[in-house]
Amino acid sequence: MTEIILTQYDGAILGPIAKVLGWIMNEVYLLLSRLGIENISLSIIVFTILIYTCLLPLTIKQQKFSVMTKLMNPELEAIKKKYQGKKGQEAQMKMTEETQMVYDKYGVSPTGSCVQLVIQMPILFALYRVFYNVPAYVTSVKNVFTPLVEGIMGTSGYAATMDTLVETLKLTIRNADFTGTNAGNYIIDALYSMNVAGWDTLRESFPSLTDTIGSVQSQLNHLNNFFGLNISNSPLNIITSSFKSGSYLMILAAILIPLLSYLTQVLNIKLMPQSDTQANDQMAQQMKTMNRTMPLFSLIFCFTVPVGLGIYWIVSALVRGVQQFVINKHFEKIDLDAVIEQNKEKAEKKAEKRRQKMGVYQSQIYQAASMSTKRETNLNNTVSSEEKNQKVQKAYETAQKAKNVNPNSLTAKANLVKEFNEKNNK
Repeated sequence: MTEIILTQYDGAILGPIAKVLGWIMNEVYLLLSRLGIENISLSIIVFTILIYTCLLPLTIKQQKFSVMTKLMNPELEAIKKKYQGKKGQEAQMKMTEETQMVYDKYGVSPTGSCVQLVIQMPILFALYRVFYNVPAYVTSVKNVFTPLVEGIMGTSGYAATMDTLVETLKLTIRNADFTGTNAGNYIIDALYSMNVAGWDTLRESFPSLTDTIGSVQSQLNHLNNFFGLNISNSPLNIITSSFKSGSYLMILAAILIPLLSYLTQVLNIKLMPQSDTQANDQMAQQMKTMNRTMPLFSLIFCFTVPVGLGIYWIVSALVRGVQQFVINKHFEKIDLDAVIEQNKEKAEKKAEKRRQKMGVYQSQIYQAASMSTKRETNLNNTVSSEEKNQKVQKAYETAQKAKNVNPNSLTAKANLVKEFNEKNNK
């Protein structure tokens, strides 16, 4: 595999995922080759089934969450109403505790519906990188290009010619350098991204390699063939080129990829258990919006990405649909009331542990708050005492000046107290 690492996607997050998926894809291809089947599209289908079989435990958890949501939603809504308008910290803590008790009772996690999506999206985007540049990950496919790459690099001025081809054909090649040590890998990247018209331009640019170009192109067409479609091309490119050549059957076949992707996504959503969440619930609205937009997204998306990725979307939706159908039948046979009763004892134990932890944490907060209050109270008392002494002294001096009496007499003292009280009672 070391020989093909140079052209792999090297992103910080998707790069490692793409390398792992590419390795699996390569092994699947090699296995099918040993059986006499050399076809990338079939490898994608087998690969997709394998991936979603591995994701089956997450799918079951998601289905369990959807089923249990129907049952526990009335209890969650009752808790919301119970603490509606209560904004104190203690009330919020009790609401959180009671809500978590409900989730524990039904044996699901509050984040259960998001886990599969969080895992699936990076896989999808990483797969795009693999399908976009299959030769970088599948050794046998890269080896098909070897005779042509050697011929191109053996042609005088090939680097300038390749630069012109990339610019003319508007090929997207990351950091392309046809003069460096990795020139061969960049040439393969360029060749794999060419459509039918691009290969015609390649023949014109390298006339001495016409026979080699024809041989390599023929092998690639065989490897990339899916009912007449080249899986390295996008349906939009296939439609454009087929329209010019008058191949209307190819146009229809290319349109079927995004259309089937849309329909299988819709079917998959229909098979998913729908929660009975109230219409004004924000999460429910978000789920409804996502269910509407995802099929439309796949329809539009599949027109612009390689056919191979569209095949993945279709097959993955079908596999998920079959899995959901079987899981739904399984949950219909399960006594959910018995499952809930079994979870109650576990839920109480979990709640007790949370209360113990929260009790320690809360006592620390109360202690810190109490110490802070005492310091503040002492400070306020000190300031108040000083202010009071100043006021008394000022009143004493005022009374002494205003009244011609002995300051030590009972009358002077009475006037002093009276004046002080009058000022502070205003």
